[in-house]
Amino acid sequence: MTEPPLPEPVQDAGHDLLPSSGTPAGGRRRAARRRRGGCLPILIVVALFCALVAWFARGAVSDVKDMFAGPEDYAGPGSGEVTFVIDPGQSVASMGAELEELGVVASGEAFVDAAAKDSRSTKIQAGTYLLKSRMKAADVVAILVDPANVSTETVTIPEGLRVVDIVDVIAKRTDFTKKQLNAALQSPDQLGLPDYAGGNPEGYLFPATYTISPNETPAEFLKSMVDRWKRAADDAGLDAAAQRLGYTAHELMTIASLVQVEGKTAEDMAKIARVILNRVENPGTAGQTGRLQIDATVDYALGRKLTVGLTQAERDDTDSPYNTFRIQGLPPGPISAPGDDAITAAMNPPDGNWYYYVTVNLRTGETKFAATYDEFLTYRNELRDYCANESQGAC
Repeated sequence: MTEPPLPEPVQDAGHDLLPSSGTPAGGRRRAARRRRGGCLPILIVVALFCALVAWFARGAVSDVKDMFAGPEDYAGPGSGEVTFVIDPGQSVASMGAELEELGVVASGEAFVDAAAKDSRSTKIQAGTYLLKSRMKAADVVAILVDPANVSTETVTIPEGLRVVDIVDVIAKRTDFTKKQLNAALQSPDQLGLPDYAGGNPEGYLFPATYTISPNETPAEFLKSMVDRWKRAADDAGLDAAAQRLGYTAHELMTIASLVQVEGKTAEDMAKIARVILNRVENPGTAGQTGRLQIDATVDYALGRKLTVGLTQAERDDTDSPYNTFRIQGLPPGPISAPGDDAITAAMNPPDGNWYYYVTVNLRTGETKFAATYDEFLTYRNELRDYCANESQGAC
């Protein structure tokens, strides 16, 4: 900013008042007194004006400096470790915002500017990168544009698996061993489980696709699964739904784990959740005993996969709090890892007076719901007819 011109020098008006030679001395003194009295206020105004101009000038220079200084950036080199995951198709601006939120860069704008100066930034690959806190933005870009720094190893965990099955999947598809994973599971405090899980990760290792980041430990990977469950639960409003329905969040997660195993579609899962609640809340209604009578809970009690058929003796004789043919109400906790649809179903069961359900076609998953025992027997006979005519061994 250009400083405004200073005012013209003030003329000394007192010279016009000086007497010509021969004027009495007293007159000169009176003129001098008048001159001092008239100039002082003007000089004060001039001084204040100059100070004001200087003050504004300093502010303007500071503003100009700030204007051209660029966005805030750390000096680097940074410290610690921060795992940063880039999703397929993620924009540079989105990366910058996330990096700022993680504390890697001082501002997303600094990262965007640094990326714009590097032509390789248009080819940044999706994957996981190991960065530091408080890095210079240009240093972050240098890491992201180098393909050697990206980890693209992924593992997908399907819905409806027990923890033991999840460990098997991870061990088969990553460098983690079962021994390492089981050791991490023995220290539940490292996993970030909710208090109501009681240290048991069953049902809280969220099924999804995960990227294995460089230098990640088994405990850190399992914790990322629990963190992913927390995001799903928060997004769905699990705590509020539990309060609304009159159950604990742990009980809703238990119901979600049951409907995950029993249902094939989101609609069926929600109806199965209603059947479970009807049985829990109205024992003795519609000819049933208040027991859930879900085969998968007996499989879980016997320590085997949840799709194994049961004998009647196993239903009757398996002594376990998870045997819902012997206990009333819900089992002590989840029996599988439910996904988004199952959690949503448990939280939002539709209105209905169903107490029974039968999957009448095991290949398509077609399931029918009954309000009375006689209706249930009709559907059960339909399943028997299906199995009698099924040549592929689905039953």
